[in-house]
Amino acid sequence: MRAHSVLIASNRGPVAFTLADDGALNMRRGGGGLVSGLSEVARSTDVLWVCAALSDGDRGAVRLSPGGRLDEAGYDTGPVRMLDIPPAIFHRAYNAVANSTLWFVNHLLYNTPMTPQFDTRFRREWASYRDYNGAFALALAEEAAHGARVMVQDYHLTLTPAMLRVERPDLRIAHFSHTPWAPPEYFSLLPDDVAAEVLSGILGADHAGFLTARWAAAFMDCCEAFLGARVDRESRTVTYEDRTTRIGVHALGVNGEELLARAAEPDVESHMTALRALVGDRRLIVRIDRTELSKNIVRGLTAYREFLAGHPEWHGRVVHLAFAYPSRHDLPEYREYTAAVQRCAKEIEDEYATEDWDPLILNVHDDYPRSLAAYRLADVLLVNPIRDGMNLVAKEGPILSRRCALVLSREAGAAAELGADSLLVNPYDVSGTAIALHEALTMPEEERSERCARLRRAATALPPQRWFEDQLAALL
Repeated sequence: MRAHSVLIASNRGPVAFTLADDGALNMRRGGGGLVSGLSEVARSTDVLWVCAALSDGDRGAVRLSPGGRLDEAGYDTGPVRMLDIPPAIFHRAYNAVANSTLWFVNHLLYNTPMTPQFDTRFRREWASYRDYNGAFALALAEEAAHGARVMVQDYHLTLTPAMLRVERPDLRIAHFSHTPWAPPEYFSLLPDDVAAEVLSGILGADHAGFLTARWAAAFMDCCEAFLGARVDRESRTVTYEDRTTRIGVHALGVNGEELLARAAEPDVESHMTALRALVGDRRLIVRIDRTELSKNIVRGLTAYREFLAGHPEWHGRVVHLAFAYPSRHDLPEYREYTAAVQRCAKEIEDEYATEDWDPLILNVHDDYPRSLAAYRLADVLLVNPIRDGMNLVAKEGPILSRRCALVLSREAGAAAELGADSLLVNPYDVSGTAIALHEALTMPEEERSERCARLRRAATALPPQRWFEDQLAALL
């Protein structure tokens, strides 16, 4: 087995497998923004990627691969080791802790009169999360060359850096958080020992990275409040138990050339033709999201409804194209939220649609080429999350449209870079968002183009390759 000098660890990997009716395994690209951002980097630098098997198809591929190494079984993946973690442990770690606890804390999503409730069941779930992180730590320890650099990704793997440090003190370890980080007063919802374990787990890394200075500052505040760590905010370091971790800010951007090339492919052109037939010569407001609680789709639709109520002169002259792709439907909160999105859309249709005008087109089926086509046609891009680590939709839209006005939540990490040329909104202020939609639609063409050009430059300032290389350099 060849030892590797650079490794990535993440829950979701660069490929996924599905089982066909005849039992054959079909491979496709893994989903999600993290995978999109890292896949081109891993391919070009011969990095070993360690990830988890997420489905029966993935587990089938792992069983056919020596030691879980997909590349050694003949798959065209580049170096990938996929871990077949027992399904019960995976479910508790992924759904109950990562997605239902840590995600909720860092996105401030709890309905606190009712949730969270940390009881005996949660303690069993937390033990599984610990086991899940331990499996990654052991795999990385086995695969890493002496002095290798290891890039651990996101909230699924907060305990892995400290565990790996115990196994392999020779390694240089980074952890990167793709989510926001909660301020101490909200992070304190977690049991004290769990909060301390999460923080000290990340501090096992030599370098802890965040998408914005705001999230990095919140993490440092939590380390000070819960661990009593020594924090130097000027130099961005945290010292805890005689180890110092450097805190980095790396604002992930978009590879503009690659995105433009993909958006010029025939399948995208075909979708553009179909969308033009639907929309006609009307102005187009676009949103592209997963039906994720933090994305704030219902308030966005409600703001559009309020805009239509206040501006009858726009009836028949504007269409809202809302792509709301399914997300985490194994969690009841997400199924309910998707239903709420669909109810809200139907109410808008019932109230405003006419024989020759469909004011809202809602689509819940994931289709990447169609999303790229929508970007290219957009006059207004609505990105209004409650809270978001970055939000690459806000960066992709101006690259492809070249004329769109961006209505952007001030709670998106992207606001730190794009805010000056966006129409910033409070994501909870539906009326304010409706006003911003009207302002975006009536913005003079010259101003719209100038803003969009500046947004495009900001969006491409730190593409994935450079984003990754900057963090690797921080481990030297």
